[in-house]
Amino acid sequence: MNSYPGFATTGSDTTQRQEAAAFLANVSHETGGLVYIDEQNTANYPTYCDWSQPYGCPAGQSAYYGRGPLQLSWNFNYKAAGDALGIDLLDNPWQVEQDPAVAWQTGLWYWFTGTGAGGTTAHDAMVNSAGFGATIRAINGGLECNGNNPDEMQDRINLYTQFVGILGVDPGGNLSC
Repeated sequence: MNSYPGFATTGSDTTQRQEAAAFLANVSHETGGLVYIDEQNTANYPTYCDWSQPYGCPAGQSAYYGRGPLQLSWNFNYKAAGDALGIDLLDNPWQVEQDPAVAWQTGLWYWFTGTGAGGTTAHDAMVNSAGFGATIRAINGGLECNGNNPDEMQDRINLYTQFVGILGVDPGGNLSC
């Protein structure tokens, strides 16, 4: 949390609670309710190595699968997260599943830096009133938005609605992507 002091502390009390709910909803969706540390579809593991990157995939073709609360994946994300956090995640991506502190640091790193298919980070989406749907687009929009997988998108929305209810705040607008 010290690395990202703006998390759930930016904006009004409502905005802060909405951001916390959005983060928890996306984490819950990605981890099956905080059950899974690793991506469950092992068939995808070999697909997350972008060999066009100058550093390649030193940990191996199948080493960069989704891990952690927001399921960090791809060699370029492991490299960038590791560089930002001062940890060698490119050579040792398993740290994300073996060290809970590293896992949560990568989750917050992506929340604050990852734009995915959305062009904005999940944090900026919530504090700048773009709405929960923009967090979906930032995290997994290429796979879930624009009608690509409405059931997965709806699951995130349902979780967000539950979390804002628990936190006693209105969900705001723009829930879907």
